[in-house]
Amino acid sequence: MMRNLLVLLLSFCLLTPILTADEETKASSRVEAAGTVLDEIQAAPDKGIPQEILGSAECVAVVPSLLNGGFVFGGRYGRGVASCRTPSGWSAPAFFTIGGGSFGLQIGGQATDVVMLIMNKHGMDNLLSSQFKLGGDASAAAGPIGRHASADTDWKMRAEVLTYSRSRGLFAGLELSGAVIKQDKSSTREFYGHMVPFKTSLKGEIEAPKAAYPFLSVLAKWAQEAAK
Repeated sequence: MMRNLLVLLLSFCLLTPILTADEETKASSRVEAAGTVLDEIQAAPDKGIPQEILGSAECVAVVPSLLNGGFVFGGRYGRGVASCRTPSGWSAPAFFTIGGGSFGLQIGGQATDVVMLIMNKHGMDNLLSSQFKLGGDASAAAGPIGRHASADTDWKMRAEVLTYSRSRGLFAGLELSGAVIKQDKSSTREFYGHMVPFKTSLKGEIEAPKAAYPFLSVLAKWAQEAAK
């Protein structure tokens, strides 16, 4: 009995550093996953976010479906990362949670990626407030897909936030209303080593660390492509 207890205690001691290391890399992994999601979506022929829309977006937010957490609609919440345009390029990433409301599609436990584009200054101001409600504080609509937005699309006028989802390889506009976005303070502290307000990072008032490049470099690449 005592021997079994000692073996269990030793196993726990050996496992603890591994669990700690995993906890410390979650935010960085989310940044990398967000870059991968955006790159894969935009690389898909004729199925990505239209260039006119990406080229006009003030901010881009991505909620990747992580293997160790998953993203399940209806009552649970997801974690994501966002960046906004600044005079010197895309801002250092800001971490957020999203939850509640109606997500249009009840995906259940399927892996789902969510992309949100904040299209104007009012929507950006809501994002900078560190907490806002889609469909309440900021109007939201399912975004059109394809390499180019059709001429009759009124996306410029009707929504401050355009939303998309990808599940089982299918990419489509996502009806997302009532969801609340808040700053993810634990991930922020984990990534930066201290608390950084939403506005400080998204307005470009701090330099993006090297760990942010997997997301920011992909964002810059596709934004530049959209501007051509």
